[in-house]
Amino acid sequence: MKTRVISGFAMVPFLALVYLGGYPLLALCIVIAAIGVREFYNGFQAMGINPCHALGYVSIAVLYVLNFVAPGNFQLICAWLAGSIMLSSLYMFKTTERTPMDAMATMVGIIYVVFFSYHVVLVDQDPKYSAFVWMILISAFCTDIFAYFSGYFFGKHKLCPHLSPKKTIEGAVGGTLGAVICCGLFGYFIEPSLWWHCVIMGFIAAILSQCGDLTASAYKRKMGIKDYGNLIPGHGGIMDRFDSVLFTAPVVYYYIALVLN
Repeated sequence: MKTRVISGFAMVPFLALVYLGGYPLLALCIVIAAIGVREFYNGFQAMGINPCHALGYVSIAVLYVLNFVAPGNFQLICAWLAGSIMLSSLYMFKTTERTPMDAMATMVGIIYVVFFSYHVVLVDQDPKYSAFVWMILISAFCTDIFAYFSGYFFGKHKLCPHLSPKKTIEGAVGGTLGAVICCGLFGYFIEPSLWWHCVIMGFIAAILSQCGDLTASAYKRKMGIKDYGNLIPGHGGIMDRFDSVLFTAPVVYYYIALVLN
């Protein structure tokens, strides 16, 4: 636990990039996407599947160049997504060396890691609700923190023992309540007119945050690895730390797009 806590505090300075927003946050998202997709693809390689690393990196570059040229242009984002899927499919054309699983793994990495994490940028670039980028982190990390300590002190009933043996129902409930409270406090002090929306978002995002965590665990189980990497002592790799953010970022963005805008 000590190493995990120390590493958590060591990452606090990165919150300055979130506070600054704009290009500093965009650069952070690019780094997270690049390292995350590499870790994810390496996991597939551990089980004999060979996704195309180069295509993953190219997809990141193209997406963020398009964002620089036309921020938030949905036609371009859809074109990028369609093009990435097409190119991933073309990757298996060399049938003597590659399989449909190689192509599918390439697609999943681009959508799951690159596209999902890009929603952080989309929230930050929203002209009215850019402050809600904090909701992505609060809902993800507060869920994780409260779930960890709730499970540590009160956990008795296993949540998904076949995926993550240490997670408990008590931890899941504690994580959800903790995230709702923290998101509510954010709304009360930062966006008082949208306080209830913050509570609702916190509740939904807390549940999806844990689903994101378990999704990453499911991939690891099938890949036969314990962690995606060892970049962050006590946590693992970028994917181990930001797996929940990959699910909370779309939740917050689409709540803003569909309910608030």
